[in-house]
Amino acid sequence: MQNQVVSREEWLEARRALLLQEKEATHLRDKVNAARMAMPWVRVDKDYMFDTPDGRKSLSDLFDGRSQLLVYHFMLGPEWQAGCPGCSFLSDHVDGTLAHLNNHDVTWVAVSRAELPRIEAYKKRMDWKFPWASSFGSDFNFDYHVSFTPEDLASETVTYNFEAIPPANAHDELPGVSAFYKNDAGDIFHTYSSYARGLEEMVGTLMILDRAPKGRNEDSTMSFVKRHDEYAPETAKSCCH
Repeated sequence: MQNQVVSREEWLEARRALLLQEKEATHLRDKVNAARMAMPWVRVDKDYMFDTPDGRKSLSDLFDGRSQLLVYHFMLGPEWQAGCPGCSFLSDHVDGTLAHLNNHDVTWVAVSRAELPRIEAYKKRMDWKFPWASSFGSDFNFDYHVSFTPEDLASETVTYNFEAIPPANAHDELPGVSAFYKNDAGDIFHTYSSYARGLEEMVGTLMILDRAPKGRNEDSTMSFVKRHDEYAPETAKSCCH
């Protein structure tokens, strides 16, 4: 791989042209963020319960004394032996943000349908610190369209990322993030959810790779990603040669 080689003057001209597009993208991101903040909310009236290392907790308890809650729908089903590599990739970025999020009145928690012992074992393997709860036996994952029953997957379509898709394009578990707000009266509101490639901006490594000469250098979306303890040192040095 090698792009066209030009003079410094020609490079500067091309870079300034790209800068205009980058600024346009930044302004568009600001506009999208403002629209996101202006989204209407929906009250959460259903009682959801979760298993945590500190015992059974309600959705309200997961806020941990804060008014904002971000739930990462982590793909780890009841029969899975390990967490999804893509979800693991995103989750590698979380621990360092926790102090900043908590200080900003935001609690982050991962939620999976696997039972708690399986979650705890995988969390220990990955050496993560963020809170992680089990929704096993709850409707939570199904209500937020990130888990699907065998009957769902045998139907004509399933709903994911706010649209009907063929079950062949789905799985029993899929990723997403959902945001919730709790007011002083204890009322909980669902404010936002995002799925599929809508999660990419939460993955700092992808944003960094986008600035590298070869970019993401992938055959398909995140095809290069493994769990962080599965990379062979010699492969990491020479995989792109």
